[in-house]
Amino acid sequence: MSDASSDHGQQESLVGSIATGDLTQLMSIWRGREGQPWARSKADIYYTLARRILGQGEPLIAYDIIAEALAIWPSDVRLRQLQGLALARSGATRRANALLEQLRKDGATDEETLGTLGRTYKDLALNAGSPTRELLLRHAAGIYEEAYGLSGGYWTGINAATMHLLIGEKERACQIANKVREECLKEVQDPGGDQYWELAALGEAALICRRWPEAEEWYSRAAKERQTRFGDLHSSRRNARLILHYWQKEAPAIERALHVPAVVVFVGHMIDRPNRPEPRFPPELEFGVANELAKRLNDLKPGFGFSSAACGSDILFLEAMLERGAEISIVLPYDRDEFVRDSVDFIPNSSWRARFDAVMQRATRVLTASTQRLEIGGVSYEFCNDMLLGLSAIRARQLETELFPLAVWNGQSGDGPGGAATVVRNWRALRYQPEIIDLEQISKGSGSLPSGRQPRPLQKSQRSDDHKVAADRFTSRIVALLFADAVGFSKLTESEVPRFVEHFLGAIAKLSENFADTLLAKNTWGDGLYFVFSDVVAAGKFGLELADLVAGTNWQEKELRPGLSLRIGLHAGPAYEFDDPITGDRSYSGTHVSRAARIEPITPPGQVYASEAFAALAAAQRVADFTCDYVGQTPMAKDYGAFPTYHVRRNLSRQ
Repeated sequence: MSDASSDHGQQESLVGSIATGDLTQLMSIWRGREGQPWARSKADIYYTLARRILGQGEPLIAYDIIAEALAIWPSDVRLRQLQGLALARSGATRRANALLEQLRKDGATDEETLGTLGRTYKDLALNAGSPTRELLLRHAAGIYEEAYGLSGGYWTGINAATMHLLIGEKERACQIANKVREECLKEVQDPGGDQYWELAALGEAALICRRWPEAEEWYSRAAKERQTRFGDLHSSRRNARLILHYWQKEAPAIERALHVPAVVVFVGHMIDRPNRPEPRFPPELEFGVANELAKRLNDLKPGFGFSSAACGSDILFLEAMLERGAEISIVLPYDRDEFVRDSVDFIPNSSWRARFDAVMQRATRVLTASTQRLEIGGVSYEFCNDMLLGLSAIRARQLETELFPLAVWNGQSGDGPGGAATVVRNWRALRYQPEIIDLEQISKGSGSLPSGRQPRPLQKSQRSDDHKVAADRFTSRIVALLFADAVGFSKLTESEVPRFVEHFLGAIAKLSENFADTLLAKNTWGDGLYFVFSDVVAAGKFGLELADLVAGTNWQEKELRPGLSLRIGLHAGPAYEFDDPITGDRSYSGTHVSRAARIEPITPPGQVYASEAFAALAAAQRVADFTCDYVGQTPMAKDYGAFPTYHVRRNLSRQ
């Protein structure tokens, strides 16, 4: 058989697997692409896989798939369209809008391009205040109607109808909706194929024209088609809610039909080590904990779970989620092999290692929070738990669904970073109401929690070499890091350097005084800036104000060249804290400081980029002053590898 025939056969097999696979299988296909004939094929395999994963509600993964394909076929219109949709569904609306406007300028005026562009204007409108909101809605209505007029497609037609309704043009809205209804009724008479979008459009048309029982019937039928396509379901639900809000109508049956399952973030005790003096989770409670987890999850009915994967509670939770057919994401605090030694494979003749491997294999995503474990304190575990909360919050926000924290602990108070007590306390401080499974009550045959009890810390395993470094000279903590570089500094003349120090660096120094309460350390070297903050909120605000300061200053008036700007990179993570023996100043160091330094060089001048860790911790803290829009897997400077990167911008809806 020729290579071409072999490739064709493999491609057909891949397309078939993609068409029928669930999310776990789709992710396995994506991770196993090494050695497959993807790059030697047309863009169809990438496009089909990205489309399916996007429909499942994973816009960031879909975006990465499309980005890899566009590196091979940069002019492929379908890939560029889907890239815009993935960005829009991830919440990066402005970037999606710019990408699709460029696609239209390049000559793409088909229904897919215009329809997705219309969606971005709709999304921008929903985050804007009056009168900008109405202007954007009118613009969205015009684009949708243009696409509908050119193509006659029902999906742009029904969106045009909804936009006309939202701007008060009720008769025009119902007129278009009824026309779409006639088209979709013809489509659904043929029982074959996927009819989700036609059924959802019929439901939307009925809502626009206030035919409530008919709308409930169509949406109920659509829901039976959806299976696990939560991304598509979320899109339908957004429009339905907009229409219901306009008519000031409640429709519980439609909400039930278009329900997107909740997200659960989890923390819990490990199985006790042999001969532990104060038992918390003895092995004989495993069956009881598993049963109680199954009951709680049956009540919550989640579709998505975020957890670490230590033996005991973590793995029991992950297994229970998989048993339900839910999607799981795992965050390990540090290197996998080291984590297995510390937190999984320490009980002789147990099955925990095999069970760990099994859940890892079936996870949608596995993330390592830190490449290495800090040797002082439990900050690596604290950071892992912060990442779990942040990533789960991002997921819930993307799907506009509920987030439920869930913990397994023994009901006793305690302290220590990274412990269950600290985690639950942090959840409550952020106004979450965690579900609690009490180990002590399970040991007594009850799963209820006595009122007024506080959690005891989850003491992750500590190795005997924890304090090889003198703990009285070093501590550890989670910090937010900012690196910035002055673009154009190398072109300064000798006479300009003093004015640069006085005006450019002087203005930045003055700005930093406003953040003195959260600023832990600062330094500069020529054109480079380095700031360490105690939290991501202050770091994000400072980064944006710094960018505005530089962009908004007329440097020519200061007798400096006009091209001066900054590249600003943000990151967050655990670091060692100590007194620098050379300068005597408080200093911070570790692998996360090195990672932060690699973000600034790849940031476009005048913009603020951030790591996934920074975006996650901002989401965990419910930051509302700025947003983090996904940029994609971005190669870092100095061959540091590719990492998920975000564009930090102001939240205009808060202005």
